[in-house]
Amino acid sequence: MSVLVGKEAPDFSTQAVLADNTIIGDYNFTKARDGKYAVVFFYPLDFTFVCPSELIAMDHRTDKLTELGVEVVGISIDSHHTHHAWRNTEINKGGVGQLKYTLAADMDHSIAHSYGIQSDGGDSYYPAGVAMRATFVIDQNGIVRHQIVNDEPLGRNMDEVVRIVEALQFFEANGQVCAAGWQKGDDGMVNTAEGVAAYLSENADKL
Repeated sequence: MSVLVGKEAPDFSTQAVLADNTIIGDYNFTKARDGKYAVVFFYPLDFTFVCPSELIAMDHRTDKLTELGVEVVGISIDSHHTHHAWRNTEINKGGVGQLKYTLAADMDHSIAHSYGIQSDGGDSYYPAGVAMRATFVIDQNGIVRHQIVNDEPLGRNMDEVVRIVEALQFFEANGQVCAAGWQKGDDGMVNTAEGVAAYLSENADKL
């Protein structure tokens, strides 16, 4: 598994289903996120169990992420046709409905490989070859600023994705770092000895 934080996010071009349900054969990630932040999240397979709950949870937060200037892309090793079928299956029948973000196909596994999160099986719950449950937050310069990987039984908290984007943007705007559990509206911390002392004297009991 690779750690990509601080490195340029790998580019990719592939087939995809867009938010308007259009299937295209030439979705290019760098072009799609031009001038924007990005959230790239991988999941093992369509028509499975934990995965639809995560995709629907991300959909419920897509409007907020769009307000923050974020391009959202979900990726699995399924084909664009399978993505399309899943989007057109009712939620009460195991589908995910009309998601507000792109689902990209990784049929040759090259995207999962380039992000370093393709499962090799072994002791993991993942079958060999699928993408692990991984999320990447990418800044406007194309640099990965956040990365998290869960094992298959452990669904992600998509509110945390929003929080990380807001924390990153707060840091960029104010030059102050974000302490544990930082939420929008909280104070930042000046990253000096004096700054941490001042912050902790006011906030340690709330951590």
